[in-house]
Amino acid sequence: MLEMRPSCENCDADLPADSTEACICSYECTFCDQCVEEVLLSVCPNCGGGFTKRPVRPSTEWRAGVSLAYQPAATERTLKRVDIAAHQKFVDDIKSISEAK
Repeated sequence: MLEMRPSCENCDADLPADSTEACICSYECTFCDQCVEEVLLSVCPNCGGGFTKRPVRPSTEWRAGVSLAYQPAATERTLKRVDIAAHQKFVDDIKSISEAK
């Protein structure tokens, strides 16, 4: 089950469980749309993977026992500001690996 992390790991923007602005990688690293597009260039700085939109967890109990009331979102914030120059080199390195295939 997704943790539904509460904030962007780069800029610390609030990303509550009902946010449509949250993106995650396969490890659930969580960033806002703006950081994914403008800072990260759609490459996770932690694992090198890509991103997808994080689904919204419903606050309404449409099915018995399934909602934010039963599976609450995480509350611990993670802030790891991205070094833009180092990340650009990381993105370039990954790009050259994928182009060689």
